[in-house]
Amino acid sequence: MRILLAGASGFLGTRLADHLTADGHRVTRLVRRPARTGDERQWNPTAAQLDPAVVADADAVVNLAGAGVGDKRWNDAYKGLIRSSRVDSTTTLAITIAGLPAADRPTVLLNSSAVGWYGNTGDRVVEEDAPAGEGFLADVCRVWEAATRPAEDAGVRVVRLRTGLPLHRDGGLLKPQLLPFRLGIAGRLGSGRQWLPWISMADWLRAARFLLDRDDVAGAVNVVGPAPVTNAEFTRELARQLHRPAVVPIPALALKVALGGFAQEALTSARVLPAVLTRAGFAYHHPDLPSALHAALND
Repeated sequence: MRILLAGASGFLGTRLADHLTADGHRVTRLVRRPARTGDERQWNPTAAQLDPAVVADADAVVNLAGAGVGDKRWNDAYKGLIRSSRVDSTTTLAITIAGLPAADRPTVLLNSSAVGWYGNTGDRVVEEDAPAGEGFLADVCRVWEAATRPAEDAGVRVVRLRTGLPLHRDGGLLKPQLLPFRLGIAGRLGSGRQWLPWISMADWLRAARFLLDRDDVAGAVNVVGPAPVTNAEFTRELARQLHRPAVVPIPALALKVALGGFAQEALTSARVLPAVLTRAGFAYHHPDLPSALHAALND
């Protein structure tokens, strides 16, 4: 396949580009700076600038663009960037796709979203048919997903990837926790009762590839593992695999001081299940947290 990839320099995008290229697909990366290599094309989603010919040359478009939600302490300016970086990129791609002649449109748009769509679910299990919740990230996900509508209305298959917490030692949820855990100064966050919708990196990559191929799957897809765990359970298992104690709980107040507005999201409970992937017959390599953490720490 000829795949156009936005967000190719990010935590997930870098690995997906390598994964797809290793499978023999041709990946073209969208970059904001001037293109430096033959597999790059420049765009400016902030100004809605994208050459339609670049999109017409693709069989599939994957959009993972967006400022990292945990990269910086939240203030109003950074919250605005979190929102605009997602909505602008999605809008630019969807409108460009819709504006092409039908014969030139890619067959599928895989567009990133997040389990933040559901807000705080407490102990309640949610699947893809659950409505959007409340809170900043839920609001972002609502407008983010709505921005795919032009492509969908044009008859293109759109898959909205409601990604959970991919596990890999070099980024995401796991990286910032490794040093304090290894020093024995880590523990559960807040009460520890909040649910974490994790997924192994290998399974996230395989799910993205699976959804590119499955022309019978469209709409929202929870890209999470089949067995969510609480933060307390996650903490115990990570400590066990690192052979370190985890007896220093981090109070909610300390998180709010350290993280600002992001602290509330870090304490949010999301008991999310992958109903669509399960019904479609997706087989997990790492269906439980112990195997997923082992892969994240050792592969």
